[in-house]
Amino acid sequence: MAIAAPIFAFAVRDVIELILLVFALIVQGVALVHVITQRSDAFAAVGTIPKGAWAAILAVCLVFTLFARISILGLVGVAAGLIYLLDVRTGLRDLRGGRGTSW
Repeated sequence: MAIAAPIFAFAVRDVIELILLVFALIVQGVALVHVITQRSDAFAAVGTIPKGAWAAILAVCLVFTLFARISILGLVGVAAGLIYLLDVRTGLRDLRGGRGTSW
């Protein structure tokens, strides 16, 4: 019985890491798709870094998360995605008046 505990612990750790990886990829993917679909001039109006810089940051972080799994680079990518989604995206939505798409 004592030998089953470490095996179970590794299985639980693997499931938790998989859940975190899927969460990280979803956050970064949604943020990257949103950046790509926005107008370039809206980023200057909101007062943030340009669209190209956000797209590059999020794309590089997404690639690092895919290859490095959950590491410090993956956590940086999640932070970048959440900063974009919670701060910049809301500013862009407020700029449009809270309506529909940016086109």
